[in-house]
Amino acid sequence: MRMWNVNPKFLCNKHLLGEHVEMHMYVGCILKRTSLKGYIDKGLVEVHNIRQRHDELVQEMISRKINHKSELKNFNSWIEGNVDGTNSIKELCKRCKNCKERIYKK
Repeated sequence: MRMWNVNPKFLCNKHLLGEHVEMHMYVGCILKRTSLKGYIDKGLVEVHNIRQRHDELVQEMISRKINHKSELKNFNSWIEGNVDGTNSIKELCKRCKNCKERIYKK
């Protein structure tokens, strides 16, 4: 699981939908009181930005005419974290030619 923390327009459909699902998975973990410490320590999630990020992803999904039906459950968390968007762009370019094309096109 990871939060890319890059402009959602840069993500191919697979990564856009994948990150959206992961926002729901993070909230599920929080509600079950499962620790996200490893993800936070590795810079893979900003817990304090999950709702905002979810909403950004949903807006991009809607702009691409991708159906969105899943509301994000309410949660409380005082943990922050930091995801480096610059490193995420480099990682996306290594992993996915479609994301790489979108990044360099924008």
